[in-house]
Amino acid sequence: MADGRADALRQISLFAELDPAELERVAEATKELEVPAGQVLVQPGMKGTGMFFISEGTVIVETKRDHVELGPGEFFGELALMTTDATRTARVRAQTPLRCLALDRGGFRELVSAHPDIAASLLEAALNRLAENAAHDG
Repeated sequence: MADGRADALRQISLFAELDPAELERVAEATKELEVPAGQVLVQPGMKGTGMFFISEGTVIVETKRDHVELGPGEFFGELALMTTDATRTARVRAQTPLRCLALDRGGFRELVSAHPDIAASLLEAALNRLAENAAHDG
């Protein structure tokens, strides 16, 4: 079952350097979700428990300052994995029917211990998003 998830993860640049066995281990830590258009996946103030990798469809990420569309190969929710008491800062709604992979905090910890380079890339992405938000809020 993880085969389809591994194929989806292969499309995400964060995982491009992983060999097939490593990719399979990451895939096994994820859950596949199918979400109808219009459904909200994340609300501001919700406790964050994981991140999402988009394999099909698009979402709209709504922050205080703008709306951003994300599609296949992109991800969101990584900030929730950085601290244990993180709360969501944006609203994320499926714009189209959506298929995505969810990685919870436990799976993320395993990934970090096995592949610190992926954790570093995620952290860099999270910090870039925080910096963009701060630049527009300030």
